Amino acid sequence: MTPSSPPGAVPAVRLDGVVKTFGGVTAVDHLDLTVERSQVLALLGPNGAGKTTTVEMCEGFVTPDEGSVRVLGLDPVADSDALRPRIGVMLQGGGAYPGSRAGEMLDLVAAYSADPLDPDWLLQRLGLDEARRTPYRRLSGGQQQRLALACALVGRPELVFLDEPTAGLDAQARLLVWELIDALRRDGVSVLLTTHLMDEAEELADEIVIIDHGRVVAAGTPEEVMRTGAEGQLWLTAPPALDVAPLQASLAGTCRVREALPGRYLVEGAVDPGVVAAAAQWCAALGVLATEIRVDQRSLEDVFLELTGRELRG
Repeated sequence: MTPSSPPGAVPAVRLDGVVKTFGGVTAVDHLDLTVERSQVLALLGPNGAGKTTTVEMCEGFVTPDEGSVRVLGLDPVADSDALRPRIGVMLQGGGAYPGSRAGEMLDLVAAYSADPLDPDWLLQRLGLDEARRTPYRRLSGGQQQRLALACALVGRPELVFLDEPTAGLDAQARLLVWELIDALRRDGVSVLLTTHLMDEAEELADEIVIIDHGRVVAAGTPEEVMRTGAEGQLWLTAPPALDVAPLQASLAGTCRVREALPGRYLVEGAVDPGVVAAAAQWCAALGVLATEIRVDQRSLEDVFLELTGRELRG
């Protein structure tokens, strides 16, 4: 269930009819977007879809040409001084001083906050304790990414903007960041997250918004988005290029079978328990293992490709 703001509370983020153009290019086109309090919203889109521009307008770095942007009820440009202490911003480029040591950088950011988290605890929590005295430019890409996350969180923000927070991280560090984002939500922090990882969006987000050419093309909970257009469908994941003729024959014309994507088989029609059993038996007869079967629900990647015609990252 998607969290909602308490009665009378303003949303964490609200965009109404926002337009932003650069020269003759419209990056954001009459965009409406709402992030409720204590909600994790994943903003997805292919390269050039308008994600970065949208987030930068919320952060106050870019001014919209039309429409209204409100963050915690404030104008992020006109009310920047009042808003800045209440939000955390994680930039994909890091944003740290190249000559500073990891611990020094986090201590500096913490010093700007009235009631910061303990920087030593945060470094330890994010696996950076041993890198405390390492200059920023000598940190690995994953360590720089985790330090950027620490700088975004150390001030106890009400709202956090996270730009691909697990990019370049190994599996263990990625899981650690997932746990931290989940803890933020439990503590009432709102999160606007951009990511190119479908499983990350599906795992973390209360709501997903997919944009393309600056407009919303799908929105809802992960389950709602993955059910879009999937009624009467069975999706099966198995090795690519399997012979679907035996499965088609066993269904006696009640369903149509095809390999929609490499390794992604689609059965359309009167899908019932017998069809599910037939699909499993087809795999068994071929001596292959179906790694996933979804009924009336596609993968997030399937939905994304259909709506945008492009992969999430080009």
